[in-house]
Amino acid sequence: MLLRFAIFISCLSLISCQKESQVDRATKDGILLLANSSDPKSFDPQVVTGVLESNINRALFEGLIAFHPTEDLAAPGGVALEVVPDETFTVWTATLRPDAKWSDGHPVTAEDFAFTYERILSPGLGAKYASMLYFMEGAEDFNLGKTKDFSTVGMKVIDPLNFEMTLRGPTPFFRELLKHYTWYPVPKHKVLEYGTIAQIGNLWSKPENLVSNGPYRIKSFRRNAHIEVERNPYYWDAENVTLNGIRFLPISNVFTEARMFRDGQLHVTYGAAPEVVDLMKKVDPSAVRQEPYLGTVLYRFNTTRAPLDDVRVRRALSMALDREALCDNVFRGYLPAYGMTPPMGDYDPPHGTSFDPAAARKLLAEAGYPGGKGFPRLGLLIASRETAATLATAVQAMWREHLGVEVEIENKEWTAYIVATQSLEYDIVAGGWIGDYIDPLTFLEMWTPDNGNNNTGWDSKPFVAKLEESIQATDPAVRYELLFEAESILLEDSPITPIAWWGKNYLIHPSVKGWEPLLLDNHPFKNLKLVPQD
Repeated sequence: MLLRFAIFISCLSLISCQKESQVDRATKDGILLLANSSDPKSFDPQVVTGVLESNINRALFEGLIAFHPTEDLAAPGGVALEVVPDETFTVWTATLRPDAKWSDGHPVTAEDFAFTYERILSPGLGAKYASMLYFMEGAEDFNLGKTKDFSTVGMKVIDPLNFEMTLRGPTPFFRELLKHYTWYPVPKHKVLEYGTIAQIGNLWSKPENLVSNGPYRIKSFRRNAHIEVERNPYYWDAENVTLNGIRFLPISNVFTEARMFRDGQLHVTYGAAPEVVDLMKKVDPSAVRQEPYLGTVLYRFNTTRAPLDDVRVRRALSMALDREALCDNVFRGYLPAYGMTPPMGDYDPPHGTSFDPAAARKLLAEAGYPGGKGFPRLGLLIASRETAATLATAVQAMWREHLGVEVEIENKEWTAYIVATQSLEYDIVAGGWIGDYIDPLTFLEMWTPDNGNNNTGWDSKPFVAKLEESIQATDPAVRYELLFEAESILLEDSPITPIAWWGKNYLIHPSVKGWEPLLLDNHPFKNLKLVPQD
């Protein structure tokens, strides 16, 4: 594959100057051509969970707080003029822009937000990301069905443009949370036009029915071909939106998107395989971007299935992985992970993972599988992506070499992979987590038993207790110590094994301006520009 790609580049260099490319034409038209891995599971921001859906949501919808084009922790107003706390950082008041409208011209109101929060927390909707709203007082009990009265949740409408949110404890970083798409509003009038508040499969989010409040609105959707969005004329800041549109292309093969980039069919790739990075650094180094990315590559263990219900087995599998070798040979720009949480600010996670084959063999023997004898052949589920397959093959070899354990790699397309993961229809599953906001809690709270992103069957009362204690801590140093203790429990019990801390490798065309490094890679599309090249 790589040899063919190299030959393709050599041939392309001979003909690239002879015709206008798709990128050249799209640049003139102000249309960003963006690779986005796969088709979205849904256009409904309250039922999706993936990065690729987040990219689309960021174009179509806008939350109370927007993303800044260059500063990770800046918190410019989005659909809200301001979101301000009381002196305890527990009660926050949001004031909406009076000119904020949906893409059908209806005003965005505080009632839309109340409806939105009730909808995502309604047990009947089954939103996997409902736990993101557990920061609000009473939200968890309502979502778990312990109360059916939404008035017990810390959400109070004051008037059409103002509402108040009461949180479960001091949350100075609340504005960071509000950037996440689970807090985006959905149009009450449109949802109820097509069904009930918590109806699964409500047709309001079908492309032909979709109403949004962001800088763009959906223009066309062809499955396995593209999603195109265009300017939203009702957007409050429409006159300052720079791109005329974005075309999201569902390209799952990293070598295919690399060839398309070199063929002038893409402005930005979703990623870049290590082989592509190495080769492009030789032929077109200015196109290569390698940046920090707040995320962790990990494997989940299904703790409800034998023998993975034995912590000794999980620990042995984790300790048999040489993470430095995996980063050197599989990734580019990634770092070996010694914890679930990447270091950030004053938080350094516990050094809870290590490569120790001898200790791993001892643990496996104690669990009843000396030298791997009698150990069942487990499945290792991955999504249909080249890097995932390369990593799985390397991990498979390490477990065979160091433990005498065999796993069978199972490859599924994205939607089937997500369904299998969420329904615990796997033994071991490859995964990753990109921070929802810049704080250690986003890497830890997902492992609580009722969280829709746990997907391991693991339930630890001591772990939950430490997290709950941290929520009430007002001293940042005390809070970090409690999170450190919680993460230590997670790593010791090993329902997951962290492998690497993410780096973002991708290719970008020189005509794209304003695309700056961001830890969460959440680029505000409305600020980007396309400048034709001479």
